[in-house]
Amino acid sequence: MPFNQKQTFVYIFLILVIVLILVPITTVFNDLLTRIVINLDLYKYIQNVIIPWEIRLIGVILYPFGFNPTVVGEYLAIGKGNPLLVEVAWNCIGWQSLLFFIFTGWIGLQGDKYTLVSKTKAWIIGFLGTFLINLFRITLVVLIASYFGQNVGNIIHDHGSIIVIIAWLFFFWWFVYSFVLEEKKNHLIDASNYGC
Repeated sequence: MPFNQKQTFVYIFLILVIVLILVPITTVFNDLLTRIVINLDLYKYIQNVIIPWEIRLIGVILYPFGFNPTVVGEYLAIGKGNPLLVEVAWNCIGWQSLLFFIFTGWIGLQGDKYTLVSKTKAWIIGFLGTFLINLFRITLVVLIASYFGQNVGNIIHDHGSIIVIIAWLFFFWWFVYSFVLEEKKNHLIDASNYGC
């Protein structure tokens, strides 16, 4: 495995180790990031534009599981009579995982070894995949909360979500290095001159 690929996987693994070891501190750091975003009013766009759209997508994903959720503002109402209200706040949609992806992408796609077209494909796949994984993650939390209670759902939300994102990043980088990234032809010629 070339150095650049190894470096990317090492960084993903380090992120996982650090996050799992420092879960209490990570929660504080997440709260600090949240407060910065709130103070800069960056959350308003997420809250007003992205959340309503994403809640509807999660509602559609829940239909095959026998749910008929109702969207009430930033809540999904699941069930009749006394429904389970699931809040999908701006801080829960996965902007932290987007930062993890951008960080690993910056490391894994730097340099001029790969063609610009294949790098662009990798970025697009990564952004779309990270978005879809976050939809899956939120849907999973909603399903667990509805079947096993909100306390179990909160545990999965707080601790299981990072494992889902790290697993996605490992899969993404394996897939991209195996099937998407194409080395530049002049890079292959140069490498053959050195017996690589």
